[in-house]
Amino acid sequence: MSWSQVFHTSCLVLLVHLLCLEAVPISLDKTKVNQPEDKASEPPPSVDTGLHYDRYLREVIDFLEKDQHFREKLHNTDMEDIKMGKLAKELDFVSHHVRTQLDELKRQEVSRLRTLIKAKQDIEGGNDMAVDHQALLKQFEYLNHMNPHTFEVEDLDRLIKSATNDLENYDKERHEEFKKYEMTKDHERREHLKTLDDEGRKKEEEHYEEMKKKHADHPKVNHPGSQNQFKEVWEEADGLDPEDFDPKTFFKLHDSNGDGFFDEQELEALFTKELEKIYDPTNEEDDMVEMEEERLRMREHVMNEVDTNKDRLVSLEEFLIATKKKEFLEPDSWETLEQNQAYTDEEMREFEEHLTQQEEDLNQKASDLQKQRDELERQQEQLNSQKVELQQAVEHMERLKTQKVEPPPEVHVEGNAIPEPQGEYHPLPLGHQDMSQNHPGMKQDNHLQNQIPHNTQDLSQPRLQDLPPGHQAVP
Repeated sequence: MSWSQVFHTSCLVLLVHLLCLEAVPISLDKTKVNQPEDKASEPPPSVDTGLHYDRYLREVIDFLEKDQHFREKLHNTDMEDIKMGKLAKELDFVSHHVRTQLDELKRQEVSRLRTLIKAKQDIEGGNDMAVDHQALLKQFEYLNHMNPHTFEVEDLDRLIKSATNDLENYDKERHEEFKKYEMTKDHERREHLKTLDDEGRKKEEEHYEEMKKKHADHPKVNHPGSQNQFKEVWEEADGLDPEDFDPKTFFKLHDSNGDGFFDEQELEALFTKELEKIYDPTNEEDDMVEMEEERLRMREHVMNEVDTNKDRLVSLEEFLIATKKKEFLEPDSWETLEQNQAYTDEEMREFEEHLTQQEEDLNQKASDLQKQRDELERQQEQLNSQKVELQQAVEHMERLKTQKVEPPPEVHVEGNAIPEPQGEYHPLPLGHQDMSQNHPGMKQDNHLQNQIPHNTQDLSQPRLQDLPPGHQAVP
């Protein structure tokens, strides 16, 4: 049995059934059944799990499969032991060669994650910011980021638990994405109607109702996993007589990889004929996204009814038990998607409120960005104006240099000589002589001299009012 084919549906199941189960031999009536071609030499098709670490997961499995000790321990390990991490501890006994290869795989995976983190930061415009890879790597729970160099027991344990949990939630996430898709489609249709006039709106609504009726007008859909549904595949796909339908033979024919189980992809392939009754890619009224959702619904329904141990695989034993139940022999009618709306009115109301809030937030951000743009443009205009003024000042200085304008001559004073005052000369009034003649030791500044009022008395003569009584001034 191939690890890679089984693990994509459930890590736990893969580890339990790895190499310990063979296809159940079935006696075929060679006169009625054409033997399927031997596919033993062909590797099973690689189906992507949808996990972002799908490649890393597969490569780890491929290397562990090569170790004989690990394969032998697997035969004696049950589900609970795997959940408790007991199988992961067997990694300590894996050969050195395999461990070395696992170490290299982990280093490559850590490097890949760091590259993704850096690329995301570059896209978000954080080129100048330091990246804390250790903190960001915490979001990737399927490996121990604290030890980026060696693949240890904890790494295998994390990988098993993460893959199991992620695969269990994968269908739920797909359903939520489809629900969002349907609500978005309905919302856009309603918004389009608002843009039309009364006549255009009426025509559009009539066309919409017509397409709904055409889509609902299809042959009866068999209950998935029922005898009628499998007999139809037996007849139309396998070319066999429905009266000769044999569950064991049917299982053998459609166990495409021969591992003794129906995995999810093999089950979904059985519903193709039923889906072709409802959906045609050439028809306007048929939505291929809805077809894939219908396929998922059918597969989940069969798994819930047949997969008794909930390992996301259908064994031959489980299949044969299911073929004896009343639900297999006399099933209820199957309600397709058009009979089961993917969302409720309340969910649609909340979705539209969320869209309205998103639109308001975007408009606010657009308004803020426009204001920032206007402010930047205003600042740019100011910078341009200042640039022009600066250029004009530079040009003015250049013109002054070319005109060779000389500054006024400097006045040099030698010794005690008083420089001749510049400008208009004002002589002192009569009777006011230069006091420097009577007092050679006094030095006067011509600026001080110019500041003496013209009507000032000769300071060498005492004022009459300052003399004592009986003393007259001598002429």
